[in-house]
Amino acid sequence: MPSTSELACAYACLILHDDGLALSEENIAKLTSEAGVSVESYYPGLFSKMASGMDMGSILQSTIGSASSPSGPAVAGANAGAGVEAPSEAKEEAKAEEEEEEEAEFDLFD
Repeated sequence: MPSTSELACAYACLILHDDGLALSEENIAKLTSEAGVSVESYYPGLFSKMASGMDMGSILQSTIGSASSPSGPAVAGANAGAGVEAPSEAKEEAKAEEEEEEEAEFDLFD
């Protein structure tokens, strides 16, 4: 489980990226201290070096795009046209499959 320091620095990186600011050791340390979170002195530098070699925008898009199970009409509406079926369409297909199974009248013991 991540420590409070790790989480604080990770959130600081996300906030700095969102605001378009540099992911520097100083900015991370300043943001965490302004938030009232005490972090070990090496964490801001560690996160700064880690984030400098990464494209934070693509990381965020890949994690957002890989949601395991979209649910609700807002998500279905947002993903319309992206190959994701709306919940009502999925229910209709499930109902049609059930009807097909009932029509087959297969009895295992006949």
